[in-house]
Parts: sequence; structure tokens; C-alpha cells
Amino acid sequence: METFKKRQKAMARREKQQKKAARRMERRSERAGAEKQLQGENPQIAESVSAPEPKAL
Repeated sequence: METFKKRQKAMARREKQQKKAARRMERRSERAGAEKQLQGENPQIAESVSAPEPKAL
């Protein structure tokens, strides 16, 4: 009975580590995407620069 508990505990530990590693990879990919967006052109600024402003009458 004790070995069964140990096995269950080890499996739970492994599963928790895998989930934690997956969360880390997800955060890394989100950060990398945010950095690329910061390095690149901001779409809102590019849109406002390329579109002429309406003239007042």
C-alpha cells in the first residue's frame, strides 16, 4: 500500500512540473511576441501617420 502512495505522489509531482514548464514556455513566447511588437512598427501610429486628417471648413 505504501508503494502505491509513493507512486501516486511521484506521478502528481511529475504532472505538476510538466504544467509548470508549460506555463513557463507560454510566458516566454508571450514575452518574445511583445518584444517583437515593441521593436517593430506600432500599427496605431503607422495608421495615424498614413491617414490624412480631415480639414476644418
